Amino acid sequence: MVEKSSMFNGLLLKGSDIIDDIKTRLEKKCPGIVSCADVLAFTTNEAMTMAGLPARRPLGGRRDSIVSLASIVEADNLPMSDWNIDQMMELFGRKGFNIEEMVVMIGAHSVGIAHCDFFMQRALNFNGTGIPDPTLGVEAIEEIRKACPDAGTALFRNPPVNFDATPTVLDNLFFKDMVEKRRSLLITDSHLLEDPRTRPIVEQMAGDPTLFPRRFAEVMIKLTSLNVLTGTEGEVRKICRSTN
Repeated sequence: MVEKSSMFNGLLLKGSDIIDDIKTRLEKKCPGIVSCADVLAFTTNEAMTMAGLPARRPLGGRRDSIVSLASIVEADNLPMSDWNIDQMMELFGRKGFNIEEMVVMIGAHSVGIAHCDFFMQRALNFNGTGIPDPTLGVEAIEEIRKACPDAGTALFRNPPVNFDATPTVLDNLFFKDMVEKRRSLLITDSHLLEDPRTRPIVEQMAGDPTLFPRRFAEVMIKLTSLNVLTGTEGEVRKICRSTN
């Protein structure tokens, strides 16, 4: 199975159909020129601009791998919603990112949503204790309980909840909510505030509204330059869902 068929991508990666549409149109205009890797990088850049970061001209010239396996995704290459700090640090460290860069990248949760089944038990029945997660603030508990009916009732529809109150803007509200309200959705996010290795970084991001947007753009440049194939390496795929 190819990467996009991985169930982890089904859970965590959204918008892949848009990438396919963009690639189809590019192939009609300039066949064999723009790789799927560049499409992803350019689309990410545009999304960051739409979310409020300064516009910049992204680097191109990436080529696509000739191997695409679902097992690659599933081999601890994506952080899961219940991981602890050590698991996350090991993954990000293996990719060449330090602890500050890891916190900045997790700050991507400044935008978007999470569905209730990923986090609702933190407010309803944390780790089977019958009580809420003690790291959650009172307002956060009430918000989650209101947004996420108990999975055991007929009302349960697994609705989405915004990561913060500005879900289309890359700002530091995600971090401010952690510090000031003890509000976070995913258990992985709550670890950032609770762990002494990451808490100072979270507090720094929360306290300076200009720092996170600037650092996020810088770290994303590093991410989109990771393990890049260029020149005669790899290929330029015709279809992003499969190797040629």
